[in-house]
Amino acid sequence: MMKKLLVICGPTATGKTALALNLAKKFNGELVSADSRQVYKGMDIGTGKDLPKNSQFQIPHSQQLLNSQFPIGYFLLEKIPLWLYDIVEPDYQFSVADYVECATLVIKDIWQRDKLPILVGGTGFYLKALIDGLETIGVPPDWELRQKLAAYSVFRLSALLKKIDPQKWEKMNESDRRNSRRLIRAIEISTKLKIKNEKLKMTMKKLKIKKLLFIGLKAPFFELYSRIDQRVEERLRQGIIKEIETLLKKGYNWENSALGTTMGYKQWQPYFKNSQSAISNSQLREEIKQRWKFDEHDYARRQMTWFRKDSRIRWFKITEEGWPDKVEQLVRSWYNR
Repeated sequence: MMKKLLVICGPTATGKTALALNLAKKFNGELVSADSRQVYKGMDIGTGKDLPKNSQFQIPHSQQLLNSQFPIGYFLLEKIPLWLYDIVEPDYQFSVADYVECATLVIKDIWQRDKLPILVGGTGFYLKALIDGLETIGVPPDWELRQKLAAYSVFRLSALLKKIDPQKWEKMNESDRRNSRRLIRAIEISTKLKIKNEKLKMTMKKLKIKKLLFIGLKAPFFELYSRIDQRVEERLRQGIIKEIETLLKKGYNWENSALGTTMGYKQWQPYFKNSQSAISNSQLREEIKQRWKFDEHDYARRQMTWFRKDSRIRWFKITEEGWPDKVEQLVRSWYNR
């Protein structure tokens, strides 16, 4: 097979995995997750893995994958392999560089077996790093520096970045300049590159993709919010609270694991630290549920802001009649060309 890559992207709750699964069945494909949270073991309900009951993690026979520093395997979803779930424990600081390493190995393995890799997920930064490469992807996190800078205000972080790397500051948009996490990462990178000069600069070798197609799924925000709210309610019914209890009992904590940074988990920290009455807990639970929904709404808006910048994406509204058929027609035309 010519080295084709199909990407299904867009905001949360738009049905990306269901579409990707349907296309994989029709075009001899395999799914590759592009989600920064689904890499964590034991964090299933909150990250929306939605795997069949008793599904088993399967290790491939590929020597290339077995030689990876990570345990790369797949789950079967209606007989279709789905890769890059359950790579690391929740207390591992999984980075975009780790993701690029794993996804590159998997995509090459799929190509070698003459199949179509279908990247599916909403972590736009991971998709960009994998497909387009990032000059600074080789700069490792400096957790000590991050901890120190976490106490800084956005104003102070901005002033520091302007001083260290005025060119980087000028290139940032208004949204980035108001985002403390992005400011901290920019300072971290600029500091490292300044200290180590060019030694830490590493441009990722891009995948040699011959044919690339981006499919984006979207919906009006009122529809998207409704779908998000329904999904939050479903995750509560599935047992997200019990899942968090299990993770805490295993020794993972809010400060040093993905629990404290992942949507659908971090919102529950006050609930598990509350020792008041059952009635009080019930009220708190309702407040947290609403906060979770609002945070998911905000995340969906930020995802759309990110994806709108990429002119390669062919958008489909999931509220329009017949949109799956239109997607299939486009993919078939691209696939057979």
